[in-house]
Amino acid sequence: MSSTSSVTRRPVFPFTAIVGQEEMKLALMLNVIDPRIGGVMIMGDRGTGKSTTIRALADLLPEIPVVKDDPFNSHPSDPELMSDDVKQRVSAGQPVSTGTMQVPMVDLPLGATEDRVCGTIDIEKALAEGVKAFEPGLLAKANRGILYVDEVNLLDDHLVDVLLDSAASGWNTVEREGISIRHPARFVLVGSGNPEEGELRPQLLDRFGMHAEIRTVKEPSLRVKIVEERSLFDQDPQHFNDVHQAEQQQLQARLVTAQQTLNQVTIEPELRVQISQVCAELDVDGLRGDIVSNRAAKALAAFEGRTEVTVEDIRRVITLCLRHRLRKDPLESIDSGYKVMKVFNQVFGLEDESELESVNQKQPVGGRR
Repeated sequence: MSSTSSVTRRPVFPFTAIVGQEEMKLALMLNVIDPRIGGVMIMGDRGTGKSTTIRALADLLPEIPVVKDDPFNSHPSDPELMSDDVKQRVSAGQPVSTGTMQVPMVDLPLGATEDRVCGTIDIEKALAEGVKAFEPGLLAKANRGILYVDEVNLLDDHLVDVLLDSAASGWNTVEREGISIRHPARFVLVGSGNPEEGELRPQLLDRFGMHAEIRTVKEPSLRVKIVEERSLFDQDPQHFNDVHQAEQQQLQARLVTAQQTLNQVTIEPELRVQISQVCAELDVDGLRGDIVSNRAAKALAAFEGRTEVTVEDIRRVITLCLRHRLRKDPLESIDSGYKVMKVFNQVFGLEDESELESVNQKQPVGGRR
């Protein structure tokens, strides 16, 4: 949702009008509040609105300040979000022209090459003219935005590694013939896929901060509502967006406030110990599960307008943070989400039945309160 006239941009389905898929929406919003969570892997059926939801989220966010004509979407005043070239110009006191842009949302095509993703160095120009001639790739375009990889489970493992490394470090480095160029590449990585087409390797799956599972809506009345909403949008996108404008602005304000207050949120040492106990009892490898669960709980508390994490915050995020980190037992038919909640209830001393019943109830997210 931007100040840019909607006439100049293709209309985007509003985020607050999306029916259902609360787990996916919550995971995406928490990653926007704190990108250090490490992205979202969305696994589920085809035609469940994955790409629509991600585009809607990017459109919902406020415009960001950028240095004009900079291929890396550099921030005009934050050195951490500047390319080396802009940083040198600012350090030297040279003026830079600034503007604003919509949060970038970049689709990574399935057949993309490493050069297309990372960018290329023109060796001939570098040797002949003595300059680092760099052609930016999709990682440069996605800086400070969202990078969406549909069917990530069909992508070459090496490319997935490159994406995850850039997402974790915030930088992309391209090296060729002894010449090295790097640029900021801070983005929320969102991968999606259909489990029927194969799983990601556990080592790669573990690198995604959160894992949302989505299913086709079975309830007839909800299905009808989804179809009706889509039809109304297709008939008159401008009017449909106008109807949801107030809700969109309200949710945008909540996300911006949460980003600003995130550093003030605290989590009691006892709760941190219990989170780690859940991870240990589930036999989760490494410490990523502990770290992500803490960050996600803090982001949720900030989103709800609080400065202290509660047990309820942890309950709402822990399955998203841990279900994809469990070791798979081929003989076990138990759902990983159920397994995480069972251990969570034991560690936190909660009643299984009442808690599991509340888990199955849909949580209100965003403007739908």
